[in-house]
Amino acid sequence: MAFTHDPGGKRLPIKLDTTTNGEFEPIPLAPVHHEAVQRGLDSAGDHARHLGLSRRGFLVTACGTATALIGMNEAYARQGLTGGFFDVPAEAALDLQLAEATVDGSEFIFDVQGHFVNPTGAWTKTLPPGATPLRQMPKTKTCAAGQGPGQLDYLECIGPDEFVKDVFMDSDTDLMVLSFVPSRREAEPLTIEEAHATARIVERLNGTHRLYIHGRVNPNQPGDLDGMDELAARYPVAAWKTYTQWGPDGKGFFLDDAPGIALIEKARKLGIKNIAVHKGLSFGPQSYEHSTCVDIGRVAKRYPDVNFLIYHSGFVAGADEGPHDPKRIDGVDALVTSLQRNDVKPGSNVYAELGSTWRFAMRDPNTAAHTLGKLLKACGPKNVLWGTDSIWYGSPQDQIQAFRTFQIAPELRDKHGYPEITPAMRADIFGLNALKIYPVPADVLQKHTKQDKVAIAREEYRAERRDPTFVTHGPKTRREFLNLKAWGG
Repeated sequence: MAFTHDPGGKRLPIKLDTTTNGEFEPIPLAPVHHEAVQRGLDSAGDHARHLGLSRRGFLVTACGTATALIGMNEAYARQGLTGGFFDVPAEAALDLQLAEATVDGSEFIFDVQGHFVNPTGAWTKTLPPGATPLRQMPKTKTCAAGQGPGQLDYLECIGPDEFVKDVFMDSDTDLMVLSFVPSRREAEPLTIEEAHATARIVERLNGTHRLYIHGRVNPNQPGDLDGMDELAARYPVAAWKTYTQWGPDGKGFFLDDAPGIALIEKARKLGIKNIAVHKGLSFGPQSYEHSTCVDIGRVAKRYPDVNFLIYHSGFVAGADEGPHDPKRIDGVDALVTSLQRNDVKPGSNVYAELGSTWRFAMRDPNTAAHTLGKLLKACGPKNVLWGTDSIWYGSPQDQIQAFRTFQIAPELRDKHGYPEITPAMRADIFGLNALKIYPVPADVLQKHTKQDKVAIAREEYRAERRDPTFVTHGPKTRREFLNLKAWGG
């Protein structure tokens, strides 16, 4: 077939680049990453010729994914980064059946942190003259709408249709929770009304719900606590999303401060007792303190009837994770310490979410092994949730395939008591764990993965015209990061 995207095969299916979710500055790739990419591209060319395919034709197959992961293993091993590895047999690079058995799967995948930006929302009316938010996204430069005469026409390139393609056609994702970025009420790039409308777009494909929505609450912002009643009454809110490091005056809060307690008590009163709290990625020096997880154990112990979903798991971008260090006051270590000091046992009411955390950690197998190992021990394998922070990272399929094959090295498991990542554990993390806190009707679970129009369209697309972009959308340079922050993203 003729490929619209990357016909020359210059992009790997596992995306190694500097893209962030806009909440931390892009972190340059190390030489080992460039080596991994080059190994993947060189091998892809050789393997494509061996199989009589174009390089692009090879890269969109499971063999192409296996080749990219093998290249990462080889480059990391040369640098002594062997704390974890992608469990992909060398033969999978040329054996399609073996490759599909290795990197493909049929797990139920429930992504509890996805994002969508409404290209025609009210937020666009408040932009300063000449502002071009999200213009750095590759799709805004290539699709037909991106060439329109209007200043913001290019935003249509990342509208609902592209969102559905990235998430439901080009990845194995079955359900997703649409979450929110911190912002003033009048400047939200995605309001709950717009999120609900997006969910309905997918719902109309056959009447089953594939998108769930958070209710965004900044309890230190006037009007947000009162607004919870209206949100709960008007929309099917699955959880409340809050940012403890954010405030309209730049000052955040802890969950056991007055604003946090008020949020928790209101959630209990409304009967939606899931608090999704953003932790680990601060918005600058002033918000650093409140981005840490020191308060999590305290409120989890005080409110055992409330589920606390720790988005990003307290991860600190740029930090190489090692074994648990109780002296560390941030990162995953701070979450672990807070749970231990407050006697919050694994399997209790604290859930660690992997959005952006896994995407960054998978660049370094040592960091990935320690991060996952500590979370699995402290929170429990039934309390780790799958999230990807896409759209910022494009289609989440590469994150899925990398996690599907990742294993903590036996040496680290023996030394630190980390568990082996089994197929059953992966299935729990990919989606089954989320079912404990996000209610999904039985008929949706039984119907959507096999019978609805999304499932049918995905099967037909992959069989006849599979053409993933293999691109990321978030900021890749400091300039792009600062431009994104300038309009409140």
